[in-house]
Amino acid sequence: MRAQVIGGLLAVAGLAVACGTAGQSGETGGARGGTASASAIGTVEQGFKIGLLLPESKTARYEKFDRPYITNDIKALCPKCEVVYNNANQDPNLQQQQVDSMLTNGVKVLILDAVDAKAIASSVSKAKSQGAMVVAYDRLAGGPIDAYTSFDNLQVGKAQGQALLDAIKAGGDPKRGPIVMVNGSPTDPNAGDFKKGAHSVLDGQVTIGKEYDTPDWSPDQANTEAAGAFTALGPSNVIGVYSANDGMAGGIARAMQNAGVKQGTPLTGQDAELAAIQRILLGTQTMTIYKPIRPEAKNAAQMAIDVGTGKPVQSTAKVDNGANKSIPAQIIAPVVVIKSNIKDTVIKDGFWTVAEVCTSAVKVACETAGVT
Repeated sequence: MRAQVIGGLLAVAGLAVACGTAGQSGETGGARGGTASASAIGTVEQGFKIGLLLPESKTARYEKFDRPYITNDIKALCPKCEVVYNNANQDPNLQQQQVDSMLTNGVKVLILDAVDAKAIASSVSKAKSQGAMVVAYDRLAGGPIDAYTSFDNLQVGKAQGQALLDAIKAGGDPKRGPIVMVNGSPTDPNAGDFKKGAHSVLDGQVTIGKEYDTPDWSPDQANTEAAGAFTALGPSNVIGVYSANDGMAGGIARAMQNAGVKQGTPLTGQDAELAAIQRILLGTQTMTIYKPIRPEAKNAAQMAIDVGTGKPVQSTAKVDNGANKSIPAQIIAPVVVIKSNIKDTVIKDGFWTVAEVCTSAVKVACETAGVT
């Protein structure tokens, strides 16, 4: 298990982070995450069942970090609690079936990272009607959610857009050529926030030649989209690429190389995946967003115990998903990672080790960047 985030969230010079996004208002203190029925309230001493539903496994974080972090934190807070785990493999119908199965299995609290935030709303309503409580994790699902923890998603998009704009400006007139935008899945509400945040920085500053919303955050689809964009726009004309996450950035980087896009053309990302950190060191990706999963997982575990035992949920904000206009939330600031601060961010936190990052293919780049 990775080392805990040291000293809280890291600050990146020049990056201003907001405490909330649209529909969020800052608030510190306790707030009840809904009213638990008598059947839903358990005790730490006796324990109860907590369901953990993660959306997919293509992105490295879920199985490598989120699952063990949340499971271990729950065990530390409630030794007799049982964690029931399911991964939906990016299938919204399967996730709905998994919720049904958990409810049948007597799960009292669901920690839910939704594949499709709208489609899962009926399952959330069903869970509540059966006396279960629901903590939305990482993505704000629809339905009567009791608590929510995630990152400042508008700020993620703004930070990505600003990093891309800065890198493009470093090479000259930001309108000297088109950029390509490859956004995330249209069924993921976070993707909409990332897109909105990026556009708030880029619109009017650059020329967007092609833009895509990529189903399932698919790296292969992103590769296909980017390849088509480079053919249509001319690979020598493209001056930057916005990618909403690192998995898609990997597919895009391959397309850039195959199409002959100029080496060093700016490319964004998110999630601080190992391959992305290595691409940043090698100069084939410009930046990524590091979202410290450790505190997010800790928040989810604590919220699950609190709503499961009828205690107030500690919150830093309130969010509105339509079905519940006052969801207590813990919102975490994102961190921009570029070549110069890899050692002071993901390495310092123990998210990745030097040995993991600095393989033989990246060793020289690590030494040049001081990642040793």
